[in-house]
Formats: sequence, structure tokens, C-alpha cells
Amino acid sequence: MSPWPTELGVDEVEELRQSDCPPRLIDCRELDEWHICKIDGAQLIPLSQFAELAPMKLGDKSQHLIVYCHHGVRSMRVTLWLRQQGYEKAQSMRGGIDLWSELIDPEVPRY
Repeated sequence: MSPWPTELGVDEVEELRQSDCPPRLIDCRELDEWHICKIDGAQLIPLSQFAELAPMKLGDKSQHLIVYCHHGVRSMRVTLWLRQQGYEKAQSMRGGIDLWSELIDPEVPRY
């Protein structure tokens, strides 16, 4: 069991992004959603292809990963899957990009 919390709030994610050792941000929404909006610096690995693409795109299991989606449901599923694969520092962003846009960066379009 990982000592890392499974979920983080958007404010915690923003604080970590500004730190000296920022986490890797993974967007698990689909490509059409990615074209609407995204968080700068995030990498897209769509949920529909996640199990197939993650081993190639993620690599190092010791890295800190924060996964997000639209509202936080899909990212929680991905986070739990990643932890089963040995990514103990995988975390989901509570509220997803929608809450991010509302509380952190209003320039990010909402849909």
C-alpha cells in the first residue's frame, strides 16, 4: 500500500507544479477533449489506450505522476490501475480540469 494519498486537490497540484521537483502531469481524457483544453506541460495518454500506451510512455515507476480527466472519475480509475502496476506515486487530481479551470486557471476553457 502506498503512503501517498490517492487524490490531490487542484490547489495542491498547482503548488507541486511550482516546486523544485514538479510531478509529471498525465491527461487521460480522449483526443477530442484534449483539443478543447489542456493544462500546460501535461502529456495525453487517452483512457481508451491507456493500458497499451502507458508502459511505453511512462517508464520509470518511481516518478511522481498526477493524472487528470474532466471531473476526476476516469483519473481515479487510471491512478488505481497505475498503482497496481507498481507506480506507487500515482495520484488523481480531484475535480479534474473542470475544477482546475474554475479555481486555478480561468483561461482554460470549460466544457
